[in-house]
Amino acid sequence: MPSIFKALATITAWILWISGLLMALVTLICMGIRGDLFSTDVLQLADAAAFALAGGFAFLAVVVMRLRQKME
Repeated sequence: MPSIFKALATITAWILWISGLLMALVTLICMGIRGDLFSTDVLQLADAAAFALAGGFAFLAVVVMRLRQKME
């Protein structure tokens, strides 16, 4: 495999990982500002979807890094 594919996989994995972390952090901050963070009410659908998407980004980052590792 050419080394450019490994470099692109590394860049993609880092972008996915940082995007997932930032999305989870921003969601937590927004929930704290609205007062929903420590509420006993049911989690809103938009917050649950944002956390699920952030988890999906983190999972995809791990998958891309495993694929990159197998390229060597």
